[in-house]
This record gives sequence, C-alpha cells and structure tokens, in this order.
Amino acid sequence: MSSSVARGDQWTFLTNHARVLLWLARDPEVRLRDVAAGIGITERSVQIIVADLEAAGYLTRTRVGRRNRYTIDSSVSLRHPLEADHPVGDLLGAFLHREDTPESAGAEPEAASAP
Repeated sequence: MSSSVARGDQWTFLTNHARVLLWLARDPEVRLRDVAAGIGITERSVQIIVADLEAAGYLTRTRVGRRNRYTIDSSVSLRHPLEADHPVGDLLGAFLHREDTPESAGAEPEAASAP
C-alpha cells in the first residue's frame, strides 16, 4: 500500500480550531471537557484553542457563576489571506444552518451573532 493511500484516511478539511468554534457556537455554555471528548482531542488542547480564538477576537469568555459562556463575534474575518474577505459567520452559517428545525428556521444562532 502506498504512503499516500495510508495517509488518506487521516486528514480532514476542518482544523480543530474550526471544530471548537463550531461546538461553542452550538452550545455557548458547554464545558471544555465535553468539547474535547466530542472532538477527540485533549481538554488542554481545547483550552489552548479557546485562548487562541479569544486572543484573535473570534470569541469572548464571560464568567457566569461557576461556568463560562462563550460569545462569538461573527464579523471577524477568517485568518488566511485567501479567505480574509469572508467573516467567520459565513463558516458558522454553512455548518449551523443544517441543524435548523422548522420552528427555528428563521432564527439566527444566538452565539453566532455579532455582539
């Protein structure tokens, strides 16, 4: 078996940063250990990714009691120069709209809206 075929099952289109952001957009009050378990990475990796996303302005973390609530700024541009003319809200919308039910089809995801 060639090495390219062996590697073919190991790559994906989305980075873990995108996966974490999408998870937080779906559930702004989720525990990071639950994000880690759902994505299949360590909790420490999720903490580092959240810190990266917060430092870049994609999200803010607000303490609510003993938990955190994450708010995403959907107007921040994607980082790569080839995608910089698209806000992160476009990415969120592409993935989150599939989860709309008939009752919520007209509603925007709360966490994905700009503050």
